[in-house]
Order: sequence, then structure tokens, then C-alpha cells
Amino acid sequence: MEKEPAKSPQWRADELEDRLIDFAVRIVRLSASLPRTAAGKHIAGQILRCGTSPAPNYGEARGAESDADFIHKLRVVLKELNETSIWLRIIERSRVVSPRLLADIMQESKELCKIFTASLKTARTRNK
Repeated sequence: MEKEPAKSPQWRADELEDRLIDFAVRIVRLSASLPRTAAGKHIAGQILRCGTSPAPNYGEARGAESDADFIHKLRVVLKELNETSIWLRIIERSRVVSPRLLADIMQESKELCKIFTASLKTARTRNK
């Protein structure tokens, strides 16, 4: 059996950026599906802001001017992903949408948080 060639750091970064864009699109759709009540509108606005910001912030990190700038921007990505995760849990517990609609996006949120936690740890180690 032939081994698959190793993926370049550039390819992995592009793939991660695409995942973040897909995540943002799912957040946009989720926010649009929330009820048009005062609570639904509030939650929709909050999750729309934090859930769509990791993708462009990661794009900013990829163009960072220094290692410190890169680490700072990665921290912003992780901070926004963590906030999104909390809003997803609020949506889940308040039962304003079907739990079936939330399962996949909540899993992706957890996976992205783990990826960026590990990336931040690696970046900090390299910067020392």
C-alpha cells in the first residue's frame, strides 16, 4: 500500500481557512433560522458576530507581521470560537431550534476549538 504524500503547511492552512468559512456559513444559516422573538433576535445577532469572525481573523493571522502578531490573532480566533460555542449551548438549552440541527455544528465548533488551542500552544512554544 502506497503512503499518501504529506500535506504542506500551506495546504493545511488553506484547508483550515475553508473549514472556518464553511463554519461561518453554517452560523449565518443558523442565525437566520432562529425565531423572530426578542430573545431569538438577540441570540441571532450575538452568534452571527462571534461565529462569523474566526474565518476573517484567521486570514489576518495568516498575514501576520510578526510571531507576536500571529499569536495575538490566533488568540482572537480562539476567543471568538469559544464564545460561539457558548452561544450554541445557550441555543441548545433554550430549545429554540431542533437539537438535530445543532449536533453537527456543535461538534465542528468543538473540533475547531481543539485545533486552535493546539495551534496556539505550538505557536507559543516556537516563539520562546
